[in-house]
Amino acid sequence: MTAASVTIRPASLDGVRVLDLSRVLAGPWATQILGDLGADVIKIERPGAGDDTRSWGPPFLEDADGARGDAAYYLAANRNKRSVTIDIAKPEGAAIVRRLAQRAHILVENYKVGGLKKYGLDYASIAALNPSIVYCSITGFGQTGPYALRPGYDYIIQGMGGLMSVTGEPDGEPMKCAVAIADLFAGMYAVTALLAALRHAERTGKGQHIDQSLLDSQVAMLANLGASYLACGAAPERVGNQHAVIAPYQVFATADGHLILAIGNDGQFRNFCRVADIELAEDFRFATNAARVVHRSDLTAALAPILARRTTAAWVEALEAAHVPCGPISTLAQVYANAQVQARGMVEKVVREDGAPLRLAASPIRMSETPPQTRHAPPRLGENTDAVLSEWLHASDAELLAWRDAGVI
Repeated sequence: MTAASVTIRPASLDGVRVLDLSRVLAGPWATQILGDLGADVIKIERPGAGDDTRSWGPPFLEDADGARGDAAYYLAANRNKRSVTIDIAKPEGAAIVRRLAQRAHILVENYKVGGLKKYGLDYASIAALNPSIVYCSITGFGQTGPYALRPGYDYIIQGMGGLMSVTGEPDGEPMKCAVAIADLFAGMYAVTALLAALRHAERTGKGQHIDQSLLDSQVAMLANLGASYLACGAAPERVGNQHAVIAPYQVFATADGHLILAIGNDGQFRNFCRVADIELAEDFRFATNAARVVHRSDLTAALAPILARRTTAAWVEALEAAHVPCGPISTLAQVYANAQVQARGMVEKVVREDGAPLRLAASPIRMSETPPQTRHAPPRLGENTDAVLSEWLHASDAELLAWRDAGVI
C-alpha cells in the first residue's frame, strides 16, 4: 500500500493541521494517533539529523543501495506524518515555524521547560500570533513544581512514579515494563486533552496550553494500586506474575511452555477444577477467592504439578470450552501469526516514497464511519519539506532555494 493507492475515506480530523515539534516517543505517539484520525501532521526535524530515534538501532532499514536507513524504533511512532526539515536555531528557521504555527490548529512539543522561548516558539509567543491554537507541551515533570527543569526519561519516571516498586518478583529487584509505558500513557493522555481542547477552540475561538507530564501520567495510571495505598496507607508489594487480590491469577508451567490462568471468581474456579479433575473447590482453603488469596502458596503448590501434565494448547482448548479465562504467552512471531490479530488487520504493509516495503502495526482504533487509515508511511527525513512549505506558506521556488542555500531547511 502506498499513499497513492490508499482509498481516501472520511476522517474524523480531516482539515485539522498539526505542527509536530516533538521527538522520541511520547510526543510522536500522540501526533501519530492524530494522524491516524485524519489530521495533517507536519513533523519538524533538524536538517541532517532528524528525530533522535532515526538512529536508535539496530535494527535499521536498508536503502535501495544497501546503505543504512532509519531505525525500526522511529517507524513505530511516525506514520501518517510529513517530514519537514527546518533549523529553528537560525532566526529564519524559527520565523518559518512561526508562520506555520499561524496556519496550525494544534502544536505539540517536548522540549525542556522554557527551551523554545529563545526562538519565539513558546506558547505565549505562538498564542499571540494564533489565539485559537491548542499548544501541548509534554515534559518529564511538567511546567511547574520543584522538578520542572529536570530532564525526564521513561525509565526514570517508571521508577520515580512508583510503577517499578510494584513490578517484579517479590524476592527480585524492582522491574520496569519492557515498553516505555510512561511515555505511551503520556502520549495517550495528551491526545485526549488535545481533542477536548480542540473542541473548546472550535466552539469559542480560544486555544489553550496543555501541560502534560510523564510523572503525572504515571501516577494517574497506578489505578487500583494507587487507590489501595491512598485508601489504607499500605503499599502494595511486588507479587511477580501473580495478582495481589485474586487467586489463582498467575503463570503456570505446562508440559511444553507456560499458561496464564486468570480465574476471577469462585464459579470459574469450580469449572477449572472440573476440567482438571480435582476436588480443591471444596477445600475450605480454596472455596472462596478470599481464602485462596490467604492460602496462595498452598494453592500454587497444589496446582503446579497438575498444570504441568498437559500442553499449553490442550489446557487452552479445554479451559476455554469451560469458560475459564486463560491464555498462552506468545512470542512476537506467534503474536503476528495469530489468527485473531490477522483477522483484525493489526499488521499492515506499506511502501515508503523511496520504494522500501514495510510491515507496521496498524492503528487499534475501530470506527464505523470515520475509521483510521494509513495515508503516509513513516517519512524519510525532510522528504516533504518543499511540498509542505509550498502548500502551507505558498513559498516560491526562489524562497525554497534561498532557504536551502542558507542551511535553514
